[in-house]
Amino acid sequence: MLLKDKRVIVTGASRGIGRAIALECARQGADVVIGHSGSESSRAQVQALVDEIESLGRRAVEVGADAADPDTGDKLVEAAVERIGGVDVFVNNAGICPFHSFLDMPREIYYRTVDTNLNGAYFAVQAAARRMKEQGSGGSIIAVSSISALVGGGMQTHYTPTKAGLLSLMQSCAIALGPYGIRCNALLPGTIATDINQEDLADEEKRARMIGRTPLGRLGRPEDLAGPAVFLASDMAGYVTGAALLVDGGLFVNLQ
Repeated sequence: MLLKDKRVIVTGASRGIGRAIALECARQGADVVIGHSGSESSRAQVQALVDEIESLGRRAVEVGADAADPDTGDKLVEAAVERIGGVDVFVNNAGICPFHSFLDMPREIYYRTVDTNLNGAYFAVQAAARRMKEQGSGGSIIAVSSISALVGGGMQTHYTPTKAGLLSLMQSCAIALGPYGIRCNALLPGTIATDINQEDLADEEKRARMIGRTPLGRLGRPEDLAGPAVFLASDMAGYVTGAALLVDGGLFVNLQ
């Protein structure tokens, strides 16, 4: 019970990495606000997650709002305060990656990616930090960045800058928020099999190549991010801030 009675917000939590993190936080004793897009397609997934968290004896609150909207962070924090009493941990996970070539990148895809992955995240982190400062008991902010913050991708010229931006945001926020006892860290997942890259990994040759480049010999699973997130959220990481934790099966260090 590393997060006993902690109050946690997770964005992009209807599926994939966000869902795995939200569920593990509940298993570790936390009450959870589930941020999601609000789309009809996500409703059943969100309700199933709420039911699973409540079956663990924890409270679950769902908030449907666009991650690209700068007001969404305030809505998430307001729900946390009203329904579970405050915010101790904020996990910014929401993100999109519509693969596209660089030279003919449509502006609408670029702006949508930046607004969802970085601009909305900035204001959501700010909203959570303001509440944590007001509470006066510190807190933990975690951004799910990516190995793409450190390396390039020819079909991800709009995506990799947002993930580098999240990493940089956590480093700067660690300095800005340290005086209030608020720790800020980034998780950098490698190739994790989720809906966001399902189409890309349907290419069997590419899938085999990515597995072959990973020393642990497999693609990542959403659950692989849950333990590291709980660690950074917990008091066990009480002296960890401004850090970047690769969760990539060794992909980054393998140049073979």
